[in-house]
Amino acid sequence: MIVISEDVWSADFEALAESFPIVREPDLWSNPNDLKAKLADATALVVRNRTQVTREIIEAAPNLKVIARAGVGLDNIDVKAADDNGVVVAAALGINAVAVGEQTVLMALAISRKLIELDASTRNGEWNRKAGREITGKTWGLLGFGATARATAELLKGFKVKVFAYDPFAKPEVNYLQSINAEMVTMEKVIAESDYISIHLPATPETKEVINAALLAKMKKTVIIVSVGRGEVINEADLEEALRNGDIAGAGLDVRAQEPPKDKRFGDLANVVLAPHVAGITQESQTAINQVLVSEIRAALTGGVQKYAVGAVKQAK
Repeated sequence: MIVISEDVWSADFEALAESFPIVREPDLWSNPNDLKAKLADATALVVRNRTQVTREIIEAAPNLKVIARAGVGLDNIDVKAADDNGVVVAAALGINAVAVGEQTVLMALAISRKLIELDASTRNGEWNRKAGREITGKTWGLLGFGATARATAELLKGFKVKVFAYDPFAKPEVNYLQSINAEMVTMEKVIAESDYISIHLPATPETKEVINAALLAKMKKTVIIVSVGRGEVINEADLEEALRNGDIAGAGLDVRAQEPPKDKRFGDLANVVLAPHVAGITQESQTAINQVLVSEIRAALTGGVQKYAVGAVKQAK
């Protein structure tokens, strides 16, 4: 039996249901006890980012062979526990990178050209021709240089920006960096010299609230920040204060420290664009991700090897 605990479905899953029984409950993630009960006989679990797949959850599913993650972040899955129990963790890493890159650039453009503010005023009958600013020729800093950051940099080639990237774990080829007019630099250089900074960092103990008052104070007052990695990376109180005081020019936030946020922070700020963690969600990316997940599940349940396994376990038990 395949259990889907969040809003994941497509024609590919419909085809999968012809071969394997599927229990699809989009709100199952919100009740861990019900989830454990459903997993007692499950061979596969499909999640997005809301289901907390803990060691306790995994060990409540003795027949589980694969956990399929519809997305790229793995902070909601105990991959070590999955490895310990012989469970494959499959995630479509890199599949939605272009979608995230497009929204990263889109949010920066919307803030730069004041599109949200101008749309609202024009709808109210005003004709407020405020000047915006251009991205072309500016310096763009990337914090993190994984798939989504690289997709962003590649999209920015047409804007003729200079790209600074910081990622202590990335070792890109020189030819690739030259092709996107990019340079690997220190975090300090990204922070101090960038006109735009996009954040593509995962949530780890090392990255938690790394964007705080001390770091914000070192940025240009004209900088625009776009966050598409994980919301925990930013101290939101510090960011709000910097935005209200004019210490930075604007921010685009696709991800938040708490999702959905319970407060209305940033809601009244004209220099902020907010989105509900949808940078990677497009019709095209979801189709591609679901195709990968279904292929991974079929392989796991029929004794095959997964191409998108992210843990130590590569083959179904």
